[in-house]
Amino acid sequence: MKDTRVSKRKTDHIDINLRKDVSSDLTPGLEHYHFLHNALPEINLQEIDISTKFLSKTLKIPLLISSMTGGTEEGQKINRTLALAAAHFGIAMGVGSQRAAIDNPDAVDTFQVRDLAPDILLFSNLGAVQLNYGFSIDQCRRVVDSISADGLILHLNPLQEALQPEGETNFSGLLSKIELICKQLGKPVIVKEVGWGISESVAAKLVNAGVSVIDVAGAGGTSWSQVEMHRSDTKSFQRIAADFKSWGIPTCESIRSVRRGYPKLPIVASGGIRTGLDMAKCIALGANLGGIAGPLLRAAAVSEEELHTMINEIKTELEITMFAVGAPNISSLQKVPIIFG
Repeated sequence: MKDTRVSKRKTDHIDINLRKDVSSDLTPGLEHYHFLHNALPEINLQEIDISTKFLSKTLKIPLLISSMTGGTEEGQKINRTLALAAAHFGIAMGVGSQRAAIDNPDAVDTFQVRDLAPDILLFSNLGAVQLNYGFSIDQCRRVVDSISADGLILHLNPLQEALQPEGETNFSGLLSKIELICKQLGKPVIVKEVGWGISESVAAKLVNAGVSVIDVAGAGGTSWSQVEMHRSDTKSFQRIAADFKSWGIPTCESIRSVRRGYPKLPIVASGGIRTGLDMAKCIALGANLGGIAGPLLRAAAVSEEELHTMINEIKTELEITMFAVGAPNISSLQKVPIIFG
């Protein structure tokens, strides 16, 4: 039997993100960090190389279109617009949670973008908590294979689940199941938060379980407590959700914490990343890629042209930042001092 409740929730999430202010009261912390200007960079702006190798592929820009949507007709349109942009700019992309495609086979097509972007670094996505609600390696393989993905994102969202009337909140014993997926999938497993950050101690558990990449997805961007507040139809639950608007580990703090414990671990920085300068700061703090969701979602909902304009601005600003600090490539940018204060 088809279960359309998940697709309805996805429709709500898209509508709320496009129409409402769902930003966290926290910032990602980037305003506290500053580069030392280099008045004599000794490099040619036109020769700056912002490409980077991440997992199996070379990206022309160190940018991941973070997991957002799918499972609905509107989600399909947005995913395909995003995929075309990913192919055009040579960047990575993650689709939204594919649980909808497991519950409702008609939703599978809404996540499929390989025909438009055959060469991009593409990630599937499931909620890790689903491993405690009947999902196993079979469902994980199914979603990866269904879109010919290069890896699987398992997202952690305990607070969001706690704030959903239909939330699934049994997170007990989840780490051992994540470890099993890492051992059996045969492709990289990426674990990400959804906007409240990952601490050094949680990162340690995930790395020991075999996770290949951590996306810190820190606080400072979209607050899913605010999204769920807008979804709630009871005043009491709206008040409860509103009280978590300032919850989470800011993105900068999460990047530094995870990198401190794991100097060589691939890290994606998402959560309030908006510009090329933001991305440059995150890379200097220890990230390998910047992940952006909300701003790209809103741009894609307007038009393909609007999306291309935004990505071009991010690209140009990253190049100018690297020029102004004297970093000819991404590996150099990772070594540039960044000042707190």
